[in-house]
Amino acid sequence: MRLRASVPLLVLGLVVPVLGEDAPTVGPPPPTQDVRPSLLSNGDFSKLDEKNWPADWPRKDGVTFEKEGDIPFLRLQSSQPDQMILVYRRVDLPSPAPAALEIRLRLRYADVKSGKKEWNDARIMGHFKNQAGRELKPALPVPSFRGSSKSWIEHTYFAKVPVSATYVELMPSLFQPASGTLDLAQCLVLPATKEQMAAAGPKIVPSETIVPAQGAPIPPELRVAGNQLQTPDGKAVWLQGLCVDSLEWSAGGERVQQSVVVAMEQWKSNVIRLPVADKFWFGQGPYQKRDGGVGYRKIVDAVIEAAASRGAYVAVDLHSFGAPMEEHVTFWQDVATRYKNHPAVLFELFNEAHGISWKMWRDGGNLEDPGSKRQDVNAAENKLDLTGETSPGMQGLLDAVRGTGAKNIVIVGGLDWGYDLSGVVKDYALQERAGGNGIMYSSHIYPWKSNWQGNTLAAAEKYPVFVGEVGCPPDYSGFQFIPPSGRHPLEGWAEDMLALIQKHKLNWTGFSFHPGCGPKVISDWNYTPTPYWGVFVKDALAGKQFELKKMR
Repeated sequence: MRLRASVPLLVLGLVVPVLGEDAPTVGPPPPTQDVRPSLLSNGDFSKLDEKNWPADWPRKDGVTFEKEGDIPFLRLQSSQPDQMILVYRRVDLPSPAPAALEIRLRLRYADVKSGKKEWNDARIMGHFKNQAGRELKPALPVPSFRGSSKSWIEHTYFAKVPVSATYVELMPSLFQPASGTLDLAQCLVLPATKEQMAAAGPKIVPSETIVPAQGAPIPPELRVAGNQLQTPDGKAVWLQGLCVDSLEWSAGGERVQQSVVVAMEQWKSNVIRLPVADKFWFGQGPYQKRDGGVGYRKIVDAVIEAAASRGAYVAVDLHSFGAPMEEHVTFWQDVATRYKNHPAVLFELFNEAHGISWKMWRDGGNLEDPGSKRQDVNAAENKLDLTGETSPGMQGLLDAVRGTGAKNIVIVGGLDWGYDLSGVVKDYALQERAGGNGIMYSSHIYPWKSNWQGNTLAAAEKYPVFVGEVGCPPDYSGFQFIPPSGRHPLEGWAEDMLALIQKHKLNWTGFSFHPGCGPKVISDWNYTPTPYWGVFVKDALAGKQFELKKMR
């Protein structure tokens, strides 16, 4: 679940690092001979129409056609702050579509100054879409530019093509900067193979295992015993805490370390749920330094150290949606290597699975096969489509973790946007591997989700359950994706939910300990509890007992 409206959907996705003053050539230079035709017509502006304008390129305010020596180009120029100047091109993909696209740009930019938001700069936006016009994942990279380049630069990048994609949109733009000019002399879209994409991909710095300093304060290792978590000496542990968000949408996070300390010292949390993004982990996200993900991982390290030194735990959550994908295997191999057998670290394999069958959820397979899909009971919480790729399933992610030698407890969320655990109780529980400390299943509960008994409590009778996301909004005005039929009364919901958690000793983290991500536990960076949810969460963490008056 995520409600965060401050970032326009138009600019979400994988963003390659911003290029600034004296930017170098990025990516491999164009080969001397290449017989692949560009899928984008007139990408070098060599063909002109009867009005002496580049054929197939639209005329737009703020865009002019120029020529300098023998180089023709389009110029996007901002005449005042906050202007949106955008040129749209649609590129239809052949059938069958290529495995990847190679996009070659020749461009230069001058005096590009950021606008009111961090994404207000010069950028080449893009989306993959299916025949119905729905945006697909994985996202198309979005090269961004600030400052000035002293000359023309060549910029080459690759994008994996979702299987169900039928076309791609490309939009060179000045996205409401304070000022700036973007000159585009070449835009070629070439079919590519996965091998070409991998060979040209950004370098990733593999993780090494983090070993806590000798003598450092650290909580005891946890293991699953029946439907409880226990320490090695058999003491039961009940995890109660907060979900500290922002590292899933920001490579630098937003007051993450400060929030973690407040969550433990002032709100009495003994666990932190930390959502992260695999693209940031490998250094492929917006505005990251080209360090292969090292800087981002150090932030996660700091959170773990802060929690461990206070006797608390961290659930590292891969914050993705839909179905596990092959790239998530790579992610967990690296994360598990880094935090292998660290007593304070738990691994939450996948945020919210949805739209797939229980068999696909557990075993994986071809997402295009008949029977791989499943209709969710709850309303869609975002518009992401499954891409038709092969999924390793949750078992594949678990095996990736155990294959590193990591025995850390693994957290596995159910279906229907992470809420439904009914299949786990029936026939689809995962198979733990020898040496592992066990599996805890996760359920995300919000007021629009019904049948607490069947979807959560039935599993809690047999397994430890982690309610990794639980929250109550003040009203439904910010949750328009919930149809009227699903808008259950909010009065008394927060108290009843916390009473349910307490009665059944469900492990939990209140969502969200960030003032810009709802349902919100806090209303500002002074950590003021929201009156409709945060005050109840803080009371529960302090030990106040709630009475369960009504099941849902």
